[in-house]
Amino acid sequence: MEFIKKHFNELSLNELYEILKTRSEIFVVEQDCVYQDLDDNDQDATHIFSMDESGRVTGCLRVFVRDEADSVIQIGRVVTLVHGTGLGGRLLHEGVETAVNDYHAKKIYLEAQQYAKGYYAKEGFEVVSEPFLEDGIPHVKMEKVIS
Repeated sequence: MEFIKKHFNELSLNELYEILKTRSEIFVVEQDCVYQDLDDNDQDATHIFSMDESGRVTGCLRVFVRDEADSVIQIGRVVTLVHGTGLGGRLLHEGVETAVNDYHAKKIYLEAQQYAKGYYAKEGFEVVSEPFLEDGIPHVKMEKVIS
């Protein structure tokens, strides 16, 4: 499965709809968590996603500038519909590559659901905070320093 990488302004209406539908399906419905997904970061982000043959987004994430002065780039809204296929690892790797190559990141930051910190650790992220609740779900802050 190939990844599509587009800045918000390049997304078609259907692509945006499918990205938001996938995020809502997992983060709101499956995880039974009511929260404000639309947080004004999407418009300044590069969205990386995969689609199946029917046009359904099967995985997505976004990459955006967190701190321009210190070249800190954030990855967020990482989600996949299919599990056990390696899609999530490939998607995260693509996000890291985008942060490094397109945004010239010196550090990549993310907030991971605590249960998923091992997934991010496989890509070199390290926990840099104590657990905290975000929308009622335990999270940790994680960073990857780019040498």
